Amino acid sequence: MERALAEDADDTLALLVTMSNATDEQLRKLVRALAPRLILDRVRTGAIRRRGIGRPRLVPADVDGELDLDASMEAIAAARAEERPPALDELRAREWGRPELAMCLVVDRSGSMNGTRLATAAVTAAACLVRAPGDTAVVTFARHAEVLAPLGVPRDPERVVTDVLGLRGHGMTSVSEALVEARSELARSRAARRVTVLLSDCRCTDDVDPVPSARALEELVILAPADDADEAHRLARESAARIGEVASVDGVASLLEQLLQT
Repeated sequence: MERALAEDADDTLALLVTMSNATDEQLRKLVRALAPRLILDRVRTGAIRRRGIGRPRLVPADVDGELDLDASMEAIAAARAEERPPALDELRAREWGRPELAMCLVVDRSGSMNGTRLATAAVTAAACLVRAPGDTAVVTFARHAEVLAPLGVPRDPERVVTDVLGLRGHGMTSVSEALVEARSELARSRAARRVTVLLSDCRCTDDVDPVPSARALEELVILAPADDADEAHRLARESAARIGEVASVDGVASLLEQLLQT
């Protein structure tokens, strides 16, 4: 597997995903155990910084947070020496700062979910989970949007990637409904930055213009297939979104990172 990835990562990842549905039960079981772990490990080797988790900080206890006895001991001792109760603003509490980044990945499954498309979706999901650990949601859509991994509900990243690999394509394409669902998911987050990542060619078939829903998002990043990106570019222009064309499955994580830094 390591040799195959070094020679042609895109074909190897697509083949691995295809093999996860093999008729041979033992092979299928082995591949399904390997694929999510391999995809996450491969994404983690990149220069993606973990910005999703908030960090604790000390604040006056009258502001917020949980009392930190160790940090407050000096104030408690001083107040006791003066035979008075310590004031709240003299005590120290530990407060979790706002996470820097929350993400909602929106995966288009309206078409055929072949090995390459599934591999791309799985790698993108892994990139989001690594980039914003603990604050990533995954929404899938065809005619209707479905929440595969809700925001704020702890999930094992391998389990989420496994669920993405299990997607099957069908139905119409309702980009607008999917973006509305993404906005609803991100509304739960306290993160300073809330980004929707849309993995789609944005070719709507439900006659609902997705532009108003796209404009309502705080930030929208579109990842479109390099060979079918015209509608995605139109949506990006009209909604002030950032867009990148996916030409390589293995390059999705670095492409997403570049777009997040733009």
